[in-house]
Amino acid sequence: MNVKLTSLIAPSFYKLHGELKQDIFDEVWLKGGRGSTKSTFVSVQILLGMIKDIEANAVIFRRYQNELRDTVFGQFEWTASKMGIAHLFKFQVSPMQIIYCPTAQKIVFKAADNPKKTRSFNLGRGYIKYAWFEELDQFTGADEIRNILQSLFRGENKKRISFYSYNPPRSGRSWVNQGAKEPKTGRRVHHSTYLDVPPEWLGERFLADAEHLKRVNEAAYRHEYLGEEVGTGLEVFTNVELRKIADEEITVFDHIRQGLDFGYAVDPLVFERMYYDRMRRRLYLFAETHGLNLFNRQLWEKTQRYNDVWTIADSAEPKSIAELRSYGMKIKGAKKGPGSLEFGIKFLQDLEAIIIDPERCPLAAREFINYSLETGYGGIVKSQFPDKDNHSIDSVRYGLEDDMINIKRSPVEKPSGW
Repeated sequence: MNVKLTSLIAPSFYKLHGELKQDIFDEVWLKGGRGSTKSTFVSVQILLGMIKDIEANAVIFRRYQNELRDTVFGQFEWTASKMGIAHLFKFQVSPMQIIYCPTAQKIVFKAADNPKKTRSFNLGRGYIKYAWFEELDQFTGADEIRNILQSLFRGENKKRISFYSYNPPRSGRSWVNQGAKEPKTGRRVHHSTYLDVPPEWLGERFLADAEHLKRVNEAAYRHEYLGEEVGTGLEVFTNVELRKIADEEITVFDHIRQGLDFGYAVDPLVFERMYYDRMRRRLYLFAETHGLNLFNRQLWEKTQRYNDVWTIADSAEPKSIAELRSYGMKIKGAKKGPGSLEFGIKFLQDLEAIIIDPERCPLAAREFINYSLETGYGGIVKSQFPDKDNHSIDSVRYGLEDDMINIKRSPVEKPSGW
């Protein structure tokens, strides 16, 4: 079965494909919006590269384990089928890997949420030539990527290539957007959109949805479909600082606060541990537990070492609070009340700095940086703070509730319910 690459690779990738055949890059950053086919392009390059180099293997990363099966693993299944070579590969879910039958080369799939998982590889033969980080913006930062690659690419002096694919975050302050702009020898940055893809590949529904969003919310369209940074001027928190918080700093933190926002199947459960410096009006986020499908018992096992202070939780879940209390957690429900969300966000906005360790608190780092006001018809900015992608923010609000109640607000009275 002969398949033309032009039936798999969009025209915007033709030049890059030719460049990769010459092995002139060490890393390739592929940014773009929905439907840009960047993930298909990477999977094609890795499959072709492994067939060409019988010693080459690949390791594919997502941030979380539960994201691997239906995304990158499924992408390789689809691509191999479209290329007419699926019969040459053995697809295994446990352990999650793809074996090239003629030579026993492997494509291994790993989650980066547990550092130990990124150091365990059973290749059998050859070396790791390719690393692919899908949804790069979900990783905690450049340090995490560098640590993984240092372990992955050590050994023989062979040509190695790392791929990074992502939809650029809204904010230009995101580490991903900043990293793509830094000049570096051996780096290639490529930007693609669905407009570069043959329309018949995408289908009428996809194109209609894109055009609808373009009409009703141009900023969202530019971000989601064109992969543009559109956060300028709409970010809620302009006082966020992402940096490593050293153990030496943490040892002198005294006013420790903890917050918990419940979630399970769709929204994540989020626990945040923080230090509030009242005098300097600085907030430090230095420990986090979060996840989907996380039971209360599992949360307690992960956080019981932090039971030295009270945890303030979303009071809308009294049964969960009671269950955690039965395990021994010092936990109570937030008072909340009318206007508490707006007041809490404005309290956080008014701080001198919100300092977040992106490695210890990856969800908080992502949500605080990207939390932005939304626009409605005609580009008019909505006055309400959006109630989505703010789970860590809610957790922080709950944890600081007593501090917010006690501050003096003049000349406006505190909202009722505080």
